[in-house]
Amino acid sequence: MIKDNQKTINHLFIVLDAALIVGAYFLAYPLRFKVLSSFGPFALAQGERFLSFRRYAQMILLLLPGYLIIYNMCGLFKPKRGHSRIRILGNLIEANVLGIFYFAFLIFIQNESDISRWFYLIFGALNMFFGTGMRYVTGKIARSFRKKGKNLKHVLLVGYSRATEGFIDRIKQNPEWGYWIHGILDDNRVLDTEYKGIKVTGAVIDLENVIADNDYDEIVITLGLDEYDKLEDIVNVCEKSGVHTKFVPDYNNMVSTVPYIEDLYGLPVINIRNVPLTNTINLFVKRSIDIVLGFICLVLALIPMLVIAIVIKCTSKGPVIFSQIRVGKHGREFKMFKFRSMYLEDPEAEKGEWTTKGDKRVTPVGRFIRKTSLDELPQLFNVLGGSMSLVGPRPERPQFVEKFKEEIPRYMVKHQVRPGMTGWAQINGYRGDTSIRKRIDCDLYYIENWSVGLDFKILFLTIFKGFINKNAY
Repeated sequence: MIKDNQKTINHLFIVLDAALIVGAYFLAYPLRFKVLSSFGPFALAQGERFLSFRRYAQMILLLLPGYLIIYNMCGLFKPKRGHSRIRILGNLIEANVLGIFYFAFLIFIQNESDISRWFYLIFGALNMFFGTGMRYVTGKIARSFRKKGKNLKHVLLVGYSRATEGFIDRIKQNPEWGYWIHGILDDNRVLDTEYKGIKVTGAVIDLENVIADNDYDEIVITLGLDEYDKLEDIVNVCEKSGVHTKFVPDYNNMVSTVPYIEDLYGLPVINIRNVPLTNTINLFVKRSIDIVLGFICLVLALIPMLVIAIVIKCTSKGPVIFSQIRVGKHGREFKMFKFRSMYLEDPEAEKGEWTTKGDKRVTPVGRFIRKTSLDELPQLFNVLGGSMSLVGPRPERPQFVEKFKEEIPRYMVKHQVRPGMTGWAQINGYRGDTSIRKRIDCDLYYIENWSVGLDFKILFLTIFKGFINKNAY
């Protein structure tokens, strides 16, 4: 049983992270000024002076509390059970990126212009390495304990519905989470009805006696929509017993994965869709990143873009860059720029057609730049102009938006944010001629779970997964 230990574990993580932050900070000093001081870009100029260790040490008094607050904001001190390792790594990346910005801010407000920029970059890299290593080791230890039947969370499900099966599916797919489901109480299924090894062991009316006779860590209520009239009585029984209770709603197709609840003087109001990018600060941060990184990417891409432009001009007639109407944020249409990859044709003939495998409209050069996504480099101008973002759902043509919004549930939700050059769907393989439904599922996940860390993770993974597109014809 772990219900009495979770707070202790959470406090231990705070202490470990604090120790690692301090350790990384003090290790960065000899690395920067002793070990690396004569190597390449780290080399100190002859006669160059650097601040004493004492001056650097004083800054940790302000740095550490700020870092711990950032870690808490990024969810690093919450229980890890039920979180994927990729999600935890994403949170850690986000926290360390924000931490470096916080460090730079401290240097600015204290006018410490002599603080080495290489020092805090080395510190950031060490801190990321230590944090990742600590979470890997503690995760391995936790999984080892759970394989031995220790540190398990013992659970009883109340109600049989789609939510029940969805909950069991995820627990079975992630045994490292350490959940042990003892059974299901339901009024509509016969005893011993089974789903993936989990049986119906009784009726809902038996709940009070079942709780009294067992020592569960959690009761998870997974009633079907038509049984919500029982919900209040079930919660009362659980509250009276003192056992921790969770509720998995049977309307997850309608409500966001990260619901936002408002408090109207004690009346909870659930927002159907949580969109972090409607927050002004989040929007400002994302737009600032788009402008800075977009400009850097454009500068780096100028020579490749010039080469591509010359090759296109020399191998086929027509403009080098063409624009196509796409639907962006709030359903507004805009012109999206791309390198021309097809022979010139009547715009009306092209309007309603997908590009298919072996499509004769695609030029030889076009086939290469479409396959490698190089045809999309001009969209950096869209990013700088504000009609697109570096990361977001891919924009679609108006005629397809009209078609898909009638066929695909929640399709139009993607237009609540700026469209992107790359996105969660793209790095998961849903590009070109792939499932629109699965692409929308990825877009909704991104919209509801946006963070700076998630954007950087997508940009990083795009380098390895996003450029080569086997479904681009």
